[in-house]
Amino acid sequence: MTLFQARSTLGVFADDRRPRANDPIVAPEQTISTMTTTICAPPLREKWPLWWKLSLAAALLLVVILVIAIGWLFYAGVGIWGIDWPVVWGFAIINYVWWIAIASGGTFISALFYLAEVEWRNALNRIAETITIFAAACAAIYPILHLGRPWLFYWLFPYPNVMTVWPQFRSPLLWDFVAILTYVVSSILFWYFGLVPDLATMRDKADAPRKRRFYGVLALGFRGSENAWRYYHVGYGLLAALMAPLVISVHSIVGLDFAGAATLGWHSTQFPPFFVFGALLSGFAAVMLLAVPVRRLLGLEDFITGRHFDILGKLLLTSSLCVGYAYLMEAFTTFYGPDAAEKRLFVNKVAGELALIYWATILFNVLTPQLMWWRRVRLNEILVVLVSLAVIVGMWCERYVIVVMSLRRTHLPSASGDYTPTIWDWLTLFGTVGLFIAGLLIAIRLLPTVSMFEMREVILRNAGRGR
Repeated sequence: MTLFQARSTLGVFADDRRPRANDPIVAPEQTISTMTTTICAPPLREKWPLWWKLSLAAALLLVVILVIAIGWLFYAGVGIWGIDWPVVWGFAIINYVWWIAIASGGTFISALFYLAEVEWRNALNRIAETITIFAAACAAIYPILHLGRPWLFYWLFPYPNVMTVWPQFRSPLLWDFVAILTYVVSSILFWYFGLVPDLATMRDKADAPRKRRFYGVLALGFRGSENAWRYYHVGYGLLAALMAPLVISVHSIVGLDFAGAATLGWHSTQFPPFFVFGALLSGFAAVMLLAVPVRRLLGLEDFITGRHFDILGKLLLTSSLCVGYAYLMEAFTTFYGPDAAEKRLFVNKVAGELALIYWATILFNVLTPQLMWWRRVRLNEILVVLVSLAVIVGMWCERYVIVVMSLRRTHLPSASGDYTPTIWDWLTLFGTVGLFIAGLLIAIRLLPTVSMFEMREVILRNAGRGR
């Protein structure tokens, strides 16, 4: 019985492989052969353990709820949500910005650190890229649903029109469409291109003919010749060079959606970098949150080690400090400026009826990550999960503060309103969470979770240093 089968059967975590401060990037006893066998084992096995089946069933139940919520939205219209004047942006935009931030952080880890040639990234880039794909898919749903007439979403396409009726190039909706379309297409290409050598390995390792055909089709005839590898590395490097600035520009555009409006709390030049900081924070938290169960349940402790948690914890702490600086600058610029309405809005955030959400944002995004100053916390898997989950929740609260609290208080107090989300708002949110989890579960069922061809390079370099 293999290590993966034993852990799947027992359904418990072993304490002998917990992260330690002196862990290397990859366990020294791992060879290219053992590494390939370990990573290929989960997707190639015929039957999967009970935890995977139950998790997928729960996620698919949430997907069914999402389909029902969207179906009712198409029938009854956006009035089923809690939006009204002046809060015309509700959960749809909150969740859109939240999901796209999680996606952007994953791309940052995968693309930018590839260009920086850091070795620890090789064990986590596949997880980060998979998070990017499904988080971006969840994000792309919301702008379409928010249109009011989502069946006419193709009006957003930036095609020429001599009547100049549409598209409206000054509309943030068009900015979002171009940004999301570019980002999703580029992310899928980057993710799939990185998978091709590993799919060829899966094809060669598979015993069942149907699996060999499945992975053979996906591998696109890749055989690992010298010319193939030379062209592959050039193409992969070009895609990484494209994705690195793209992840910054996409979330900057999302920030410009808000900054371009003359709305209280939004009309600020700090919004683009502020949104980039938030994307990095939520992306690092999402990767850390997923890395813990993946390494335990799939038996990948030799490849996702304490070194990775140590580095990710430091990156989480750094991005949290950047977000905290943005919060501080928001308060400073508000009271340094002359706008009384801006000051009144900020006081309402801090001490008004929704102040609990604002202080939850500060607690989860700024104060809780300060635990990462201690290495013992960075190497404790339970605390890593709790801190990462707190950051994910805190980033959602931050989006609620930005969208709802700014819209509900206008320049004219007589025009102020309120916002109460309905059951359909919540069901749509939980449904996209189910879609995200279902996508991840299916991905780890069919595809290698760690990049094998990049781990081979790490093992070979380590062997060379050992000599």
